Amino acid sequence: MVTYAAGNRVVNYVKTIGHRGKPTGRQPVDIARGKGDLIYSLARGYEYTPGNKGVGVCTLNEDYVTQFGGGGTGDGKFVWPTSLALDKDENVYVADEDLQRISIFSKDGEFLSKWGEAGEGDGQIDRPSGLAFDSENNLFVVDSANSRIQKFTKDGNFLAKWGQFGSGEGEFNLPWGIDIDKEDNVYIADWRNNRVQKFSPDGKYLMTIGTPGVWTPRKPNHQEISTAPDGELNRPTGVAVDKEGDIWVTDNRNDRVEVFAPDGSFLLTLIGDATLTSMGIPRLDANPEMWEERAIADNFWMERLFWSPLAIAVDDDNRIFVSETCRGRIQIYQKEA
Repeated sequence: MVTYAAGNRVVNYVKTIGHRGKPTGRQPVDIARGKGDLIYSLARGYEYTPGNKGVGVCTLNEDYVTQFGGGGTGDGKFVWPTSLALDKDENVYVADEDLQRISIFSKDGEFLSKWGEAGEGDGQIDRPSGLAFDSENNLFVVDSANSRIQKFTKDGNFLAKWGQFGSGEGEFNLPWGIDIDKEDNVYIADWRNNRVQKFSPDGKYLMTIGTPGVWTPRKPNHQEISTAPDGELNRPTGVAVDKEGDIWVTDNRNDRVEVFAPDGSFLLTLIGDATLTSMGIPRLDANPEMWEERAIADNFWMERLFWSPLAIAVDDDNRIFVSETCRGRIQIYQKEA
């Protein structure tokens, strides 16, 4: 077992699921925990492979449940999906930054409705990315290209907004990920400003988490451990807050997850510890020469590392889920009580 520890925090690696296809989808870009043991994974796919776009649903044991969506511009289809969120009834909301809309599905994948209008006025959106519901079932949308956060009813009625372009407190530069804690405070991964910002439920700036870092070019495909200082962020994409208030951030360009205490102080770094998945093993069994190649590879230890982790989620049992778009998999960790 791989264990990370800092002070009284202990985090254990559990397992890896997915293998560039079912159940997590090719190029998973976001993840959400459903009721029971369900996991919802949003896959962006490639532009020329529309069948790889959509939402895949599986269990914690990696049992396939269903898949829905697909590439296209019609109802229930996606061009460039970015994020998903579940409301209290476990309906699935998916943002599409190309179609400038939010599509809504039942938990079983039935298309229900859509809303969204391109623009910069109140209630209009430009390249929506992160989605998150608050305790009152209102949907917060990261309106990325408009450098702001907007709040809607789940039916798409505009309620509020805050933020503008810039690098000061409460300002954004292409914000991306979002999460909301148990007190309805809002956390935003401010991508190009290389930081996470925390706000009150009504948009008042509260705190900055992380310090901007400078990307250091590494080997092709980022196949080495980053030497960036602890607490620095370079293009953070996802943020999640656990029930104790610790803040988990996917530090995308540094290929790692940075963990911060509720007061914003740095705690620890996860670098990736992937093992073979239940879907990967049968593929190797079908190609015995691949087992042989793995056995003699000098640098195969790099397979376990994160490669551009994109999204992160934490469930009520303090399990942490990290989506790796480039490797087509999700690594799971457990934070001890």
